[in-house]
Amino acid sequence: MKFTDSPTIELQVRNTHLSIHQDNGSMHVGTSVWPCSLVLAKFAERWSPLTYASSSSTPNPYAHLLDFSNKRAVELGAGCGIASMGLFLLGLNDVVLTDIAPVMPALKHNLKRNKPSLHNKSLKTAQLYWTNSAQINALKPPFDIVIATDVVYIEESVAPLITAMETLVSDKGVVLLGYQIRSPEADRLFWELCARVFAIEKIPHEDLHPEYAYEEADVFVLRKK
Repeated sequence: MKFTDSPTIELQVRNTHLSIHQDNGSMHVGTSVWPCSLVLAKFAERWSPLTYASSSSTPNPYAHLLDFSNKRAVELGAGCGIASMGLFLLGLNDVVLTDIAPVMPALKHNLKRNKPSLHNKSLKTAQLYWTNSAQINALKPPFDIVIATDVVYIEESVAPLITAMETLVSDKGVVLLGYQIRSPEADRLFWELCARVFAIEKIPHEDLHPEYAYEEADVFVLRKK
């Protein structure tokens, strides 16, 4: 697992180098890179139809899930943006990265820093508080994919998060969730409320990228019931 407390996090996706500046001294958790963003990006790289040599004897079980062609996506709590940048490099060309106002400078800084690696494209960003229905509606849902990594850490934000996910994802869409328990109370509430809205699929740990199979981190796929 290549996660450290260093100011810069490096990630390779499809032979493209991403370099993320962190501000670990910030008062906001979104200005640090959290492990689940790396775990999700590298899981997607392992099984992406762009990278996986599928055959009749070794079919790709995630070919449909990770076929990002013509898909619209939004990331919640994007932080420094590394998850969406990684998925962009795997074909997710239409993605908007969202977070709260104090995190936006770090997000925009990292998108600009990595623009040469992102085919010189400026990825879209939007300020989003999960309790703000006007901001949610301004994103023009529904989306085919909602991305969220390391977003469950305080109880008060759990219900607004699930409501935002439910509103943003289409009836046939998916939530790609990188998850690690940060608070037992928030964890219990999240899965209790989640089960009311979504069918929950846990990716087997052995299907994660072997170099990014952090033992406490998981990837889930949520679909509306």
